[in-house]
Amino acid sequence: MQPTDSLPIPAPLLTLTGIGKSYAAPVLDGIDLELRPGQVLALTGENGAGKSTLSKIICGLVDASAGAMQLDGQPYQPASRTQAEALGIRMVMQELNLIPTLSIAENLFLEKLPRRFGWIDRKKLADAAHQQMEVVGLGELDPWTPVGELGLGHQQMVEIARNLIGSCRCLVLDEPTAMLTSREVELLFARIERLRAEGVAIIYISHRLEELKRIADRIVVLRDGKLVCNDDIRRYSTEQLVQLMAGELTKVDLDASHREIGAPVLRVRGLGRSGVVQPASLDLHAGEVLGIAGLIGSGRTELLRLIFGADRADHGDIFIGDSQRAAVIRSPKDAVKAGIAMVTEDRKGQGLLLPQAISVNTSLADLGRVSRAGVLDHAAEASVAQEYVKKLRIRSGSVAQAAGELSGGNQQKVVIARWLYRDCPIMLFDEPTRGIDIGAKSDIYRLFAELAGQGKGLLVVSSDLRELMQICDRIAVMSAGRIAETFSRADWSQERILAAAFSGYVGRQEAVEAAQIAGNTA
Repeated sequence: MQPTDSLPIPAPLLTLTGIGKSYAAPVLDGIDLELRPGQVLALTGENGAGKSTLSKIICGLVDASAGAMQLDGQPYQPASRTQAEALGIRMVMQELNLIPTLSIAENLFLEKLPRRFGWIDRKKLADAAHQQMEVVGLGELDPWTPVGELGLGHQQMVEIARNLIGSCRCLVLDEPTAMLTSREVELLFARIERLRAEGVAIIYISHRLEELKRIADRIVVLRDGKLVCNDDIRRYSTEQLVQLMAGELTKVDLDASHREIGAPVLRVRGLGRSGVVQPASLDLHAGEVLGIAGLIGSGRTELLRLIFGADRADHGDIFIGDSQRAAVIRSPKDAVKAGIAMVTEDRKGQGLLLPQAISVNTSLADLGRVSRAGVLDHAAEASVAQEYVKKLRIRSGSVAQAAGELSGGNQQKVVIARWLYRDCPIMLFDEPTRGIDIGAKSDIYRLFAELAGQGKGLLVVSSDLRELMQICDRIAVMSAGRIAETFSRADWSQERILAAAFSGYVGRQEAVEAAQIAGNTA
């Protein structure tokens, strides 16, 4: 699908010079890039490398902190997604932007519904919707079907079709095949080829290296917010691309001499949920920090939610301690009673009562201990909160301060304080340091070492591979919903872990190369 070298090189459609973005810390730094009409540019890198941030800057969803962009040689600085779309710059994001209660037709033309005599022209709308769905190979769908009744793959195709309405000069696709069937992937690739022939430039963001090699002309690799590769994709093997993403890493040893790894506190056997997590088994030991690595969408969070009872498993069992009888965990309440705590990745949406005080949030997991005769003892509650504010170095005016007024790092500490107060022997952490500053991270790392030293078992999901390699005793790697491989400190390397993370998404040849990285035979 790649163009021949004999074709003339068109002038750049989009030029990026020195693009940077900083929040609490730099996310992007000095990105220079050109995108030409009819080019498919593959954008890849580890989780957190800056891929989505860069694409959002291009599409007007985020402002750059530094640098400049040009479109057709003219200054380009969209103030919104709407402005970018008006100039032909479109983006299909991982999070679908559809209204499930409306029909396919209504979602496609929501901002420009055809009207006649003041009423919606249903025939014209249906015909236009049918024609637009034909563009993505799904013209057989009834245009009046509510989007919420479609599978996720078809919803993704509706979103793509919506973004191809009108003038499209540059299309950004962020992990577009994550929810698609093989047939839908083929339809998408066929449409990409037609768009290329029409002169549309495409930025294709994906971890699926087999797909990138198949459809892209050029590969751009980001690592830690910096551009480390911008070259012809045909020059690179899967192994070389993995190494580019990983970079050089000096292994940071975890000093575990002060503690011992004990017997299992949690045994998971064949736990799974159809379409999300394939049957997974693992043991978490007392005094152990077990990491869960993997790409976004690999099933890491979903596995933790199954263990915690937040989602219902279709099959499998969970055993606590040395019990030979499977625990009955149908809800988070059951999990907490069994001694399992979970710090969610969404601290604002699921972890905290933001308008409530630090004291309320701290005691929430065990109100009985700060109550007398069924009545909450506010003084006891405040005393408990003050103890953890001091222990975790939570920066606040007082324990009466609302959790929503704290910084992200201090909010995370409040969530952790709640489960420390509950004193669960099994602690699940989902992205515990996402979006917090270096100082708060260091505090949490020290806390993990302390908890492990007390004999608790910690199961930690993180998109920061360096973080996992610093704090964990073992790392289990998930890929495409299954546990692909588990590494001990003596065996792992960043390259081997990345190879395992990609293993569920690559074809036969790529699997051979990935296995060579991992030191295995295929």
